[in-house]
Amino acid sequence: MTEGDIAAAIPVLAPAHGDVPFYKEHGLHHPRAVTGTFRRLKWWATAILLAWWHLAPFLRWDRGPGVPDQAVLIDMAGRRAYFFGIEIWPQEVYYLTGMLLLAGVTLFLISALAGRVWCGFGCWQTVYTDVFVAVERLIIGDRARRMEFDHQPLSVGKVARLALVNLVWLAISAACGIAFLLFFGDAFRTLGDIVSGRADSVTYTFIAIVGGFCFLLAGYARERVCVYMCPYARIQSAMFDEHSLIVSYEAWRGEPRGHAGKDQNFFGRGHCVDCGACVQSCPTGTDIRFGNQLSCIGCALCIDACDTVMDRFGLPKGLISYDSSANLEARARCEATRLRLVRPRTVVYATLLAAVGGAMVVSLALRASTEASVLHERTPLFAQLKNGDLRNGYVYKILNRTREAHSYLLRLEGIPGATLGVVGGESAVSAATLSAAPDSVATYRLYITATAGAVRTPVTFVLAAPDGREVRTDTLFAGPEEGLR
Repeated sequence: MTEGDIAAAIPVLAPAHGDVPFYKEHGLHHPRAVTGTFRRLKWWATAILLAWWHLAPFLRWDRGPGVPDQAVLIDMAGRRAYFFGIEIWPQEVYYLTGMLLLAGVTLFLISALAGRVWCGFGCWQTVYTDVFVAVERLIIGDRARRMEFDHQPLSVGKVARLALVNLVWLAISAACGIAFLLFFGDAFRTLGDIVSGRADSVTYTFIAIVGGFCFLLAGYARERVCVYMCPYARIQSAMFDEHSLIVSYEAWRGEPRGHAGKDQNFFGRGHCVDCGACVQSCPTGTDIRFGNQLSCIGCALCIDACDTVMDRFGLPKGLISYDSSANLEARARCEATRLRLVRPRTVVYATLLAAVGGAMVVSLALRASTEASVLHERTPLFAQLKNGDLRNGYVYKILNRTREAHSYLLRLEGIPGATLGVVGGESAVSAATLSAAPDSVATYRLYITATAGAVRTPVTFVLAAPDGREVRTDTLFAGPEEGLR
């Protein structure tokens, strides 16, 4: 019997709908172990993400003498963030904004294309929950054994197994907390201090906080985080459309469902044998046969479980699959299906992603090795000298991104005859010499003295950089309402 014959013989039926409660307390969910394509993909994703999390701090990147050689580092003391060849300064917090925007738009694009695939394969909650469940399964057993174990009376054996499970969970959680801290200091030295007990109390407190959240969320909250705590579950439907690929149940083929023996004739009835394997294998306990739900994290383990059952009964795979609602309706009407990746919303997301990413790349490529900023002092706004001249004070900063010390020549434009002074240095000069240490910000207090001007006269500080480029910074020279005499 072909798929078309089945579609013609069975009316298009919706699954046996019922009330899906907003919240249902069912105790700790024990997902059933499955094998298949998506389960292998999840293990690969878990291995890659955990390897990055725990090994990335130990990667080295040569940046020259006197600079951290850790490839990925958030140096709080030095007020720098390093990512391989990229160095981010505190003044460049807009790059952090750009990264968050890129992450958000990427999530929107992925969701529009493939639903909550990030939740199912890349989210840290999913990754650590998978590991914790694997530990529990290894020590206690699979779903049926763990459910039976939950209802057993307390005994020495039960307490010992529970203690062993929690002990392993605590070790994994501690490793998670330690890995987090290694991104904020030299990984080798920090790890040595932690293991030897030389680290300060703040370090161990952060390990306890991060590790404690890992222990509680991945060990005991589990699917409740995905269903009730994660805001993405509430907004996901706004990112999907009829062409988004999501985990879907083909109701036209599966209904009416019912238990079946191995030799039962499936003509006139659905292919769903109501075995419950899809629900039992789901990390959140979702029955996908009710349709798309906020509790579905798109891990596709139900697909592996259902395909295994279909093989057992000699039925075609794909009763549950990654598909779009438009294709489901098309199959039910025996019409051709298609994969539509290019759609208005995906084009908008991709365009925004390219624009933001391109702007960040161009900005990083073209950013200067020397920058300057000026702040006009306001207390007082200006001072009048005995000879009638006016003086304004400024705080001038030079940002030197190079690994060498440099001297700069600073001059003024905008007020003829004005002189420049440096607190603790030169005074009443037309141009002052300033210096900046390698990879640092040099701060100077300057003052401008002028004999003529207006209430607010534009003035420009012109800094001659070693590479011959001029860094121009505009500000104002303030005077009294009647001007200068």
